[in-house]
Amino acid sequence: MTQLDNNITKAKAYLARFEGSGVMNQIGGKAQPALSGASFDNHSPVDETFLCKVARSGAKDIDAAAKAAQAAFAEWRDMPLANRKKILHKIADAIEARAEEIAFAECLDTGQPLRFMSKAALRGAENFRFFADRAPSARDGQSLPSLTLMNVTTRTPIGPVGIITPWNTPFMLSTWKIAPALAAGCTVVHKPAEFSPITARILMEIAEDAGLPPGVWNLVNGFGEDAGRALTEHKLIKAIAFVGESRTGSMIMKQGADTLKRVHFELGGKNPVIVFDDADLDRALDAAIFMIYSLNGERCTSSSRLLLHKSIAAEFIEKLASRVNNIRVGHPLDPETEIGPLIHKEHYDKVCSYFDIAKQDGATIAAGGKAPQGKGFFVSPTLFTEASPDMRIAQEEIFGPVLTTLTFETEEEALEIANGVDYGLTAYVWTQDITRAMRFTDKLEAGMIWVNSENVRHLPTPFGGVKASGIGRDGGDWSFEFYMEQKHIGFATGAHAIPRLGA
Repeated sequence: MTQLDNNITKAKAYLARFEGSGVMNQIGGKAQPALSGASFDNHSPVDETFLCKVARSGAKDIDAAAKAAQAAFAEWRDMPLANRKKILHKIADAIEARAEEIAFAECLDTGQPLRFMSKAALRGAENFRFFADRAPSARDGQSLPSLTLMNVTTRTPIGPVGIITPWNTPFMLSTWKIAPALAAGCTVVHKPAEFSPITARILMEIAEDAGLPPGVWNLVNGFGEDAGRALTEHKLIKAIAFVGESRTGSMIMKQGADTLKRVHFELGGKNPVIVFDDADLDRALDAAIFMIYSLNGERCTSSSRLLLHKSIAAEFIEKLASRVNNIRVGHPLDPETEIGPLIHKEHYDKVCSYFDIAKQDGATIAAGGKAPQGKGFFVSPTLFTEASPDMRIAQEEIFGPVLTTLTFETEEEALEIANGVDYGLTAYVWTQDITRAMRFTDKLEAGMIWVNSENVRHLPTPFGGVKASGIGRDGGDWSFEFYMEQKHIGFATGAHAIPRLGA
């Protein structure tokens, strides 16, 4: 038996329990189907085989979950912070103990390669540990004395929150949102993406087995147009944290307007990697390839636009095309696979449509541009060259293993191209000139910028974008700013004069 065969056998064994009961909701500590009895089928993008049924929830399920979160809020808010920290650490321990199960389930459910998903559970555990350690200081504030008052600030959890997570690396991104919400003292209603529901259920089980009180974290499966909308409109839900498309973020903002919901959006990107002629070209090449072709290109921070100084472009693109053609496409549970299938036929069709769009607009397909024959939603890693900044392939988020190259002659031209899109999530700059790096990054319209580096995640730093790429920041204390309310209290330090009206 090969390693791939062995991994497939293990993965199927892990998922076998869902074949009967399916993926159910968890409301108030109880596993239950949708109240309507409705469900939908979940298939693997690897070969389109049936994996399980999933509860198709509606407004009544969301209402029950929101009420359960509201009922559990006071107990969780007032729990001694050391106890809250201990529970979150137990969740992290349990995630690590079930890391293989989580990774294998994610591979079959999303098509993401094992080489990346094997680390996803560990990153999820790291998220819980990081925010668990911050939980005791979540309410800390400042002392701001004035002439007559001792002014102090504190923070209090905002209340029940809705968290809507995407289908790309769904386990890790769920922990990235839910861990700080719980650490802050909020209760949660979580709606995972309908295309990748399995690991959200596993994570829910882990949390309650670790001692999380019933109702503190509720899981409701379903589609955006019914369960998602009901969550964003529900009056008991005080805030919505959403990761996904910019267009959907706009819809959520409209849906939450009547109840004055606070929103945090991590949305799309069309991120540039800018390579100047003095850069370490070998390292820049490695980073550019990694940041667009890892995770099947289905990542918001992918470097989907490569801006090259004209003097280095020809040689750089020649090496790039050779490397892209060598990227291994295959079954996600094969340890050698570098790119697996895209998440769903709907998304597969969207990505493939850009092959014709590129040719119609006059770009060249230097690598890929096709889909391999056979089952599953596989796409060859693709490289577009001879593109111009106004082409759709240089403006629109494709969200697949597709890279568009552009060239520039001056720093000003590079900046104009880099900023000339609707998005502003990340940017990557390659140059040995530190003054240029400082000058250029100051003008870049992006929430996160790396110089001479790929995206290296550091949990205390702010994570988020500008323009159509989002609102708000995750990470470190920035997460607590979203999930908590600031409170000011002024204590009089003496009998200062108070104006006497009507005396």
